This record gives sequence, structure tokens and C-alpha cells, in this order.
Amino acid sequence: MPVAEQDAHLDKQDEEYTMPSMEALLAGTFALMTGYAQSARDCPHRACMARKLVSNLMVLSAHPQLSPAMQIMLANLRTRWQVELENAADTAAAEMAPTALWHAVPARMQ
Repeated sequence: MPVAEQDAHLDKQDEEYTMPSMEALLAGTFALMTGYAQSARDCPHRACMARKLVSNLMVLSAHPQLSPAMQIMLANLRTRWQVELENAADTAAAEMAPTALWHAVPARMQ
């Protein structure tokens, strides 16, 4: 194959990602983990990323193409992300709780 054809073939191959669904889900999960780790703590999308990670890990932990040991590891990982998600929700709720410096909400408008 001439060099020009090889380069064209490689360029086309780089643009196409044809993976089995399990591998695509695993790759997407890794990308989400990277995005979560690189985002700021106050990023509004962190909670959505964590929820999607938990969902992806749940599907992967029951995927029939994965070995039982990998399924167990992914289930454990899902549990850890679930705890992270719950801790983040608790932190957000605590930040929104009224403090002594806030004014009480009036019972009715004048």
C-alpha cells in the first residue's frame, strides 16, 4: 500500500471508534472519572457526573462479558462512588442551610 493510502487509512481509523458496547461504556466511565477528578469542587456538573458514574458502574458490574472478579471490583467501586455522591449531597445541603445571620422568611407579604 502506498504511503499516501496508509496515511489516509490511519486518519480514517483515528476518527472511528468501533468498540463493543461494554468497552465503550468502560471508556466513557473512565472519561467521566477523569472529568470529575479534574473539575472544580464547585462545578455545577459534578453531581451529574457522579450520578452517571454510579449508573455506568452498576451496568458494568452486571455485564456478562466481564469476569466475576471484575464484576465484584466494579460493584465495590460503584459503592464507593455512591458514598461520594451522598457525601456531596450532604455537603451541598449543609451549605444551603440557613445560618444565624440570615433573616427569617416572612410568613406573608405586605
